[in-house]
Amino acid sequence: MQPLQDPMAVSRREMDVEDYIDIVRRHKSWILGPALAGLVVSVVVAFLWPDTFVSSASIKVLPPQIPESMVPVTFQMDMQQRIGQMRESILSRANLTNLVTTHQLYPRERRQLPMADIIEMMRNKAISVRMSSGAGPAGGGQRAVSFTVSFSYENRYLAQKVCADLVSKFIDENVRERSSIAGQTKDFIDDQWQTRKRELDAIEEQLAKFKTANLGRTPEQQGSTIQAMTSIENRMANINAALARVSQDRLILENHLNTLREQLRQVTTPVVENLAPTPKSDRLLSLERDITNAETRLQSLREQYQDSHPAVKNFLSDLAIIKRERDRLQAEQTELENQQKATKKTILRPEAAREARVLESQIAQTQARIEATKIEEQTYKKSEMEAEGSARALQSTLASMPANEKEYEQLRFQAMMARRDFEETDRLKQRANAAVELENRKQTEKLEILDPASLPTNPTEPKRWIIILGGALGGLVLGIVLAGAREVKDSTLKNLKDARAYTQLTVLGCIPLLENDLVVRRRRRLAWLAWSTSVLASIAIMAGAIFYYFQNK
Repeated sequence: MQPLQDPMAVSRREMDVEDYIDIVRRHKSWILGPALAGLVVSVVVAFLWPDTFVSSASIKVLPPQIPESMVPVTFQMDMQQRIGQMRESILSRANLTNLVTTHQLYPRERRQLPMADIIEMMRNKAISVRMSSGAGPAGGGQRAVSFTVSFSYENRYLAQKVCADLVSKFIDENVRERSSIAGQTKDFIDDQWQTRKRELDAIEEQLAKFKTANLGRTPEQQGSTIQAMTSIENRMANINAALARVSQDRLILENHLNTLREQLRQVTTPVVENLAPTPKSDRLLSLERDITNAETRLQSLREQYQDSHPAVKNFLSDLAIIKRERDRLQAEQTELENQQKATKKTILRPEAAREARVLESQIAQTQARIEATKIEEQTYKKSEMEAEGSARALQSTLASMPANEKEYEQLRFQAMMARRDFEETDRLKQRANAAVELENRKQTEKLEILDPASLPTNPTEPKRWIIILGGALGGLVLGIVLAGAREVKDSTLKNLKDARAYTQLTVLGCIPLLENDLVVRRRRRLAWLAWSTSVLASIAIMAGAIFYYFQNK
């Protein structure tokens, strides 16, 4: 017989299916125990975790009812930025604290956590404000933007109420913010207008005093500098007039463009068709033939006699009578034709498609003309900037003029610039007043509820069956890992395969392990008692968690 080898000194043999089945049989308690514990824990967690319902509402941003070309808006801001600003204002600590106290939200958390932590949790996790898909940018033309406000809470009715309150706060905040900005802009422009007015009055008063003190000695229309200054003033006035004209032309073209678009919708317009012309009467035709024959006969008589001959005179009088009768019948014929022209019938025009193409061509031409006016306006503004630069350059040349002339020109230039600034500020004041009036009439960009706050029926979380399945699988994996660890740590020989592999001896027979039947039965009873107690306790714990969930639902 060969000596036994140390099992730890040799590598383990490869296991087959029977070995894995034996491992499961030996360590079934270590596998099933964690799986049962994971199932119990996951069921308790899943059913003690309160439901979370999400109520959502959609808000649509309506564009201004009056075009911005007629009354410019008081401020320009990207819609997403505006919604972000309103969100920061609405989700402030004071507003959220008011919501929590009004609707009695988070009663358990309020007993355990400070209000600041509850507000932070509510702002970051419960409330969501996001732009809806397909929302247009705030710039490119009039757009239809919408965004969604949602609130998650364990009570679905409170979730709906809080979501409705948030929606109303967004609408009220938009009105308040726009009114506040319009009012602040108006106040600022009014202050600027008063300042420009005082400056203009002061300069004009200085200019009047100078003229009074230097009566007859003012350098009126003297020198090339004065002529150049006058030319620049005229040029700036012409540029301002041209800018006003271009703005008016663009407004007229935009109205014409709207008219053409309206006509394009009505391409199938009714047309009128005249009736067939009324034929001449037989009497009128007969008279015309008689007149023709009589004129031929008269020509032959004139070849024979003079006009003073009695036959010619009689023939002329008869011809005049026939012509008067013919004229009377022609007048009646003309009156009848006029009456027939007034009687028309209406039919549907067959060339509607052709007129639609013509209208589309006119619309394209009008749009091109609008773009041309914009380019022309930019050209005039550039010319205005150049004129201002030339005026500043001419101001520097005043240093070489005599004292009185220099002072007078400086006063005139200052008065011109002050008047220009005052007129510009006056235009801004009129626009600010118009913007405030639009805000008061609620004709600017406003928010409208697209979908009211929904009443959720199914909770969004927790996903109970996923939690239970994950807990059970996690416990099973943990049990398999524990069983594998125990198997790796156990270096004893388990069966005849191990004996042959590690001893290198021929096995002639095996003697089964003889144990006391009483000890075996006692061990089995204890195992069944332990497992029965564990299963019953697990069922009781899971049933208690499920009962608690449905009782508080």
